[in-house]
Amino acid sequence: MEMRDQRRAFKERVRQWADRLDVKIIWLGIRPMSNKWAFCSTSGHLYFNDELLVLDQEFWDYVIVHELLHYFVPNHGKLWKSLMRAHLGAYEKAASRLTLVSSIR
Repeated sequence: MEMRDQRRAFKERVRQWADRLDVKIIWLGIRPMSNKWAFCSTSGHLYFNDELLVLDQEFWDYVIVHELLHYFVPNHGKLWKSLMRAHLGAYEKAASRLTLVSSIR
């Protein structure tokens, strides 16, 4: 799949999760980031690291849901963790694998 198609597919995946979680996205961007996989603002702006485009959908879902849940829970406390588990099941596996990917990039 070409990068343009990957970008389109990723944005569609973000919109699907946003609809499912009832999050209104004002701006959705994909750009290079050196230290983060994603960033969200309280004004509805979402930015994702362009390196996600070459990773498996498992990582996409983890990062997308992770960011979207911050519109409801601003931290990574018990509520956030239980919402992650409710939507992704054993999300910790994807989190650990993504940390490994981060360490080698």
